[in-house]
Amino acid sequence: MNQLYKGKAKYISVLTLALLIASLTMYGKAIRSGDHHFHSFLTPDTVPKKPAMPLNNNPEEPLLQKNVTPKKYVPRTTGTDTSIISKNDTLDFRISKDTLDAPVYYHADDSMVLDIPGKRIILYGKETRVKYLNNELISPHIDFDQRTSLVSAHLIRDSTGEVIAFPTFTQDDFKTISDSIRFNMKNGKGITKGTYTQQGELFVYGQKIKKVDPDVFYALKGRFTTCNLDTPHFAFVSKKIKFVNKKIAYTGPVHPEVENVPIPVYLPFGIYPLRQGRHSGILAPTFTANEQLGLALEGLGYYRILSPVWDAVLRGTIYSYGGWTAAISPRYYKRYRYQGSFGLDIQHFRDVDKSGSRSFNIRWSHTSDSKARPGVSFNANVNAGSSKFNSSVPNSPQRNFQNQMNSSITYAKVWKDKPFNLSISANHNQNTESKLININLPDIAFNVNTLYPFRKKEMMGETKWYENIGIALNTNIKSLSSFYDTSGAFFKQLVDKFQWGASHSVPITLSLPQVGPIQFAPSVSYQEHWYQQKFRRSWNPTDKKVDTAINKGFFTAREMQFGLSAATRIFGMFTFGKKGRLQALRHEIRPSVSASYKPDMNKQFWYTSQVDTIGNKARFNIYEGSIFGGFSEGRFGGLNFGIDNNIQIKVRNRKDTGAAAIRKVTLLDGLSINGSYNFLADSFQLSNFTVAARTNLFDKINITASGSLDPYLTDDRGERINKLVWSKRPISLGKLTSGSISVQSQFRGGDKTEKQPVNPTQQVNPVSGMPLDEYQQEAAYMSNNPGEFANFNIPWSISFSYSLNFYRQRKADYSGFETNLSQNVNWNGSLNLTPKWQIGMNGYYNITEKQLGSLSMYITREMHCWQMAINISPVGRYRFFNISISPKSGILRDLKINRTRYFYDL
Repeated sequence: MNQLYKGKAKYISVLTLALLIASLTMYGKAIRSGDHHFHSFLTPDTVPKKPAMPLNNNPEEPLLQKNVTPKKYVPRTTGTDTSIISKNDTLDFRISKDTLDAPVYYHADDSMVLDIPGKRIILYGKETRVKYLNNELISPHIDFDQRTSLVSAHLIRDSTGEVIAFPTFTQDDFKTISDSIRFNMKNGKGITKGTYTQQGELFVYGQKIKKVDPDVFYALKGRFTTCNLDTPHFAFVSKKIKFVNKKIAYTGPVHPEVENVPIPVYLPFGIYPLRQGRHSGILAPTFTANEQLGLALEGLGYYRILSPVWDAVLRGTIYSYGGWTAAISPRYYKRYRYQGSFGLDIQHFRDVDKSGSRSFNIRWSHTSDSKARPGVSFNANVNAGSSKFNSSVPNSPQRNFQNQMNSSITYAKVWKDKPFNLSISANHNQNTESKLININLPDIAFNVNTLYPFRKKEMMGETKWYENIGIALNTNIKSLSSFYDTSGAFFKQLVDKFQWGASHSVPITLSLPQVGPIQFAPSVSYQEHWYQQKFRRSWNPTDKKVDTAINKGFFTAREMQFGLSAATRIFGMFTFGKKGRLQALRHEIRPSVSASYKPDMNKQFWYTSQVDTIGNKARFNIYEGSIFGGFSEGRFGGLNFGIDNNIQIKVRNRKDTGAAAIRKVTLLDGLSINGSYNFLADSFQLSNFTVAARTNLFDKINITASGSLDPYLTDDRGERINKLVWSKRPISLGKLTSGSISVQSQFRGGDKTEKQPVNPTQQVNPVSGMPLDEYQQEAAYMSNNPGEFANFNIPWSISFSYSLNFYRQRKADYSGFETNLSQNVNWNGSLNLTPKWQIGMNGYYNITEKQLGSLSMYITREMHCWQMAINISPVGRYRFFNISISPKSGILRDLKINRTRYFYDL
């Protein structure tokens, strides 16, 4: 690198000579006049300061200072000498008119021509560059004229006519690639021809571009597009365009072009926001059609920035039959402190028969940063409203099937260096089908971590066994109010149905050292419940029905339990021949057993009541229906036992002979069975067996199963009798009373690192920078238009899930038991017909009800910067079809051709 300076050295030399002549003249006058106080003339004068060394420490290079004003020296007067007269000299250096403000760095790959009489420098080479302040030019040919401060550059072609390199100009974050460039190094203005530049997601081309200041430039016969090809698939063309860098663009009359073919659709002007980040503006709507509500202008809205912390989104939809929706979603975000959003939706619909309904939905989400107040957190996630709101949301089948609304507001505090922690929460859940609302307000949990009262503050030597005795406290206070939203008087029902309860638990533990392969752990626990009411059933022989009575007050019940547990792990391995692919089989067994004793401290709270006209009786607890429920009946003195299994194999990869050739494959993640035996019970000593299994076969098929087995026989009504099932079926574990099975799998081709398209049915944390209602609109759009979110790098994919659940429950008339069974299956698949065409299908089927919940299919075409998708759902309660052609870029998201129709079965 070299540095180019102009017009300073000769002026510095002249000034130095003038200073020297003036000094000699003054000295001569003083000698001729006999003045003995010549020091008075020199003392207050300024001695020129020695020039500072240039940045590159080269004393031969001139200084970069522009107006050098010597520093004045003011003499310090002492005594009463009044003969010294102070005089100040000011020396102004005249700067050359063509002086630059900074050094110019240049580099030539090939050669440099210096024209001294013409004051020009010409640089040659493919990577030739010139840099001045924040301007940098790279070009195969650069011509600098010192007299005019103009820099010129143009492209160079080889002998075959191919372009060797294009001139590239960069100024801060503004970059252009042109055929030719001319700009002034002093004022930064310039003009280019055949120029490409980028503004955010927009690629701009101008036959001529004139830059008038660092932020504004004009384009003549320009086009802009989101297609990154030299010859774009589409563009918007205008004769005159003004760009304000990273802010906005204005055009005169503008029209689109497709494959360089003009489309005869003209607009008188165009305004295109280029600013990145947040800014207020109108949110464009979409046009849809609904069989019940008519034509719609959907999602018209406005986004407003209220402050650096707050903003808000206002959206609305208008239907041709007279219905409308309105939604407002303020958001707030303070870095390192908190973030959240509110939401209020109102729906007012009028069908084709002019019948109408109104519903609402309220949301609030809040998350506090853990670093804002260490040890304190406050989080909220509220979703509540009318029971018919979800089922009424237009054009959103997924939300129409949601029948649950849940809310939670939680404040938690952990005291530093203290064993205490507190949690206060309010919870809400709502079933929109049954219209049942449950509100827990408040729900208080206070816990004291395990304390070791016998330990010394400063431990010395070995720990005694009794020093490992620990005690803790867990307290939970809850309230509950349950009611239906169909009867009105919300707050009156909240108060009338209000009930509360409390639970206190004091666990006492002892940590003992391991004895060989067995770990022993004794324990003592005390538990106490507080109740608000007693609930009692009694048979009414007159009316021949069961009557109920509630007695309110303050009641308590308590329970204690003593136990000693032992656990160990057993490993076994069987090895095979080294030549085969299967190398070894490893089996891990984790048995556990515990002896426990629980006295019967709650016998007085259990009673027997007749339940039908035949005379059948059942046992009930007087605290039935309370928040914490009653304790179990009778003493327990027996064993709790359990066993868990894990099976793995080692497999050799035939194509690999290195250290990583052998890998572990899990055949069975877990297979467990648990139960207990009560030696003190007079009947039904053996408890139900709980069986659970889980595995992920070949890392492809995930299977989870669980069940509860009753080891006792039952009579004709399904009631248990005190006779074990092995008396009739020796190899049976009992009767299956409840269970569940879940199977999930996914297969796909191509690169396994490619991401699958977003699953629109998945729930997403609402605190994501997007209001909840806006997210739900996004989720509904993705669900209804999966073709627009296809990944063509995955040639094929298929996924499915199956779930089965069943349980036995007593019939409402106490005549016996019935089994409730539910089964459903989900599937999703895609297939690339060609590298540019893809089809897909997803659906849900309820096997129990023999009802097809939803089925949608799509076909999509990848068109580089555009995409086309056809989505259709031909069957089910909610049917629709959609045809969409749109650019991929988010900045032109609303510029699309869209046709959507929805149909409903009421």
